[in-house]
Amino acid sequence: MKLSASYVMDLPLPFLVSTLGVSAIVCYVLFFLSGKAVEGRRRRPPLPPGPRGWPVLGNLPQLGGKTHQTLHEMTKVYGPLLRLRFGSSDVVVAGSAAVAEQFLRIHDANFSCRPPNSGGEHMAYDYQDVVFAPYGPRWRAMRKVCAVNLFSARALDDLRAVREREAALMVKALVREEASSTAPQAVLLVPLGRAVNKVPPGSFKEIVLEVMRVGGVLNVGDFVPALRWLDPQRVVANMKKLHRRFDDMMNGIISERRSSRFQQPAADEESNKDLLGLLLAMVQTEQPLTGGDEDRITDTYIKALILNLFVAGTDTTSTIVEWSLAEMIRHPDILNQAQEELDAVVGRDRLVSESHLPSLTFFNAVIKEPFRLHPSTPLSLPRMAADDCEVAGYRIPKGSELLVNVWGIARDPALWPDPLEFRPARFLPGGSHENVDVKGADFQLIPFGAGRRICAGLSWGLRMVTLASATLVHAGGAA
Repeated sequence: MKLSASYVMDLPLPFLVSTLGVSAIVCYVLFFLSGKAVEGRRRRPPLPPGPRGWPVLGNLPQLGGKTHQTLHEMTKVYGPLLRLRFGSSDVVVAGSAAVAEQFLRIHDANFSCRPPNSGGEHMAYDYQDVVFAPYGPRWRAMRKVCAVNLFSARALDDLRAVREREAALMVKALVREEASSTAPQAVLLVPLGRAVNKVPPGSFKEIVLEVMRVGGVLNVGDFVPALRWLDPQRVVANMKKLHRRFDDMMNGIISERRSSRFQQPAADEESNKDLLGLLLAMVQTEQPLTGGDEDRITDTYIKALILNLFVAGTDTTSTIVEWSLAEMIRHPDILNQAQEELDAVVGRDRLVSESHLPSLTFFNAVIKEPFRLHPSTPLSLPRMAADDCEVAGYRIPKGSELLVNVWGIARDPALWPDPLEFRPARFLPGGSHENVDVKGADFQLIPFGAGRRICAGLSWGLRMVTLASATLVHAGGAA
């Protein structure tokens, strides 16, 4: 239908005026809103820079065998905040202390969850542990159990004799095998107490080493869903097999502990002092973890938590001890100075005890350097963005996975003069980094991580590394 000019002219004047007015308003609003939308898109922060990836796999083929070193080199090209694509997952990498601080302090709450992965599903009892569990009331309750009963000042003091006894075993031989076997034994004694005697010789160490090996593989199936069912690297198959071995071992230990308590309840009172005894008592009384009746502590929770303690406290501890000895052997002047301090503080007629450690100013500085140069976890465990946020002027989309290059940050020449040199003097009074520690407050040195997800066993690990290394150095000097 076509309107003639005469028809339009015949319309009432008020109707024409009102129609023109409404049309003008609609046009203005549409123009204004579209302009705002364009302006908003222009003002929206850009995504972080990064290298172009391959189809489907993204940047996974570019990582090489030593991912932390590859990412460190990438930061020299693209800057301290990288954006990569691992299959279908967006990944951001913090490669400087300043960027890491923004993620782990300013946006810590937004990055408190872990992304789903095969390790949490198949090894950690479907995310029932402390390391991979989603952030929330249950995770906080689990962490509190560890903090109060294992890693508080009182708990650490109660278990001092265990650490000192195990460190003393290393005096017999200054070889790698001895150092790498002492940490596992000490970690076993802490949560299991006397039940450690029920662990078949060698089986625990084999399981831990295999967990570290399998867990260190970057599973393509975690990032490319289409390949997950194929399990091309056989990562999931190995995890399931390893999980059954650990689960069978722990079921036997738990069953034996329950049986001994039932048969000799009075004589077994001491067993309640270790973590396993405490948790089993909580299971027996049906004590809830977070206050809700539906969330009670179970045997599965116990096994998942103890798995965390085994893996996090064994290979990581022995690795730093070995690096400490290796660096001091490479630097005889530092080794001699450390031995002189130990002789002056401890004497030659007794072994090092934890009561001596606060007085070992030089040796404590020596221990910080291996944590800097050779962190046992060079890349932090991944976190995931719960919401969009802005970091260092870049937009970080919701769901992005975060990796912090702990190794690269500790070798940044802008933060560390002569970063490749083993120089404990930098941590001594008057040194360039005398006030820097490894406890998560100084982002230029975070071997244990930082923020809400910082390693729960930081205090225990630091004590064990210092005591074991000091014992070996002191005994070597006396010999």
